[in-house]
Amino acid sequence: MHTAVYAGSFDPPTNGHLWMIQRGLELFDRLIVAIGTNPGKQYSFSVEQRLRLLKASVPSCERLEISHFDNRYLVDYAKQKKAAYILRGVRTGDDYEYERVMRHINADLAPEITTIFLMPPRDIAELSSSMVKGLIGPEGWEDTVRRYVPEPVFDALSPAHCDPDKSDR
Repeated sequence: MHTAVYAGSFDPPTNGHLWMIQRGLELFDRLIVAIGTNPGKQYSFSVEQRLRLLKASVPSCERLEISHFDNRYLVDYAKQKKAAYILRGVRTGDDYEYERVMRHINADLAPEITTIFLMPPRDIAELSSSMVKGLIGPEGWEDTVRRYVPEPVFDALSPAHCDPDKSDR
């Protein structure tokens, strides 16, 4: 059985993430989508909220596991999960350079784990969680953001959910 881990912050999940998950399910017998925690990063959503948003955004599938990990290297998490592959998306040249370096470091730590890179199609190639968050606010933002995120994420980004008195964020 070929198992891969696709890890990220998913803050929030985007249609680009969903594309990667779909392709991962096409390529591997089992896909583990894992929310990693970077202590140097400020998050808009808690880990629990991001887990809920991912689960609500992807169809249930027995070959798909959605989980999280923190305070460990991705390759160590992959080894614990008995995954032989790490799945990564490459959108830009900067992504490529970062992912190339990480691939080599991961290979130093766990040479038995192979990193697979996928490049998304042009219509979502520039899409990132940071970009989505940066689009929120100006008049008409809803129509713009709606095309880049799954419906459960859009609902979580709506003004009623962004009100600190009405949200557990």
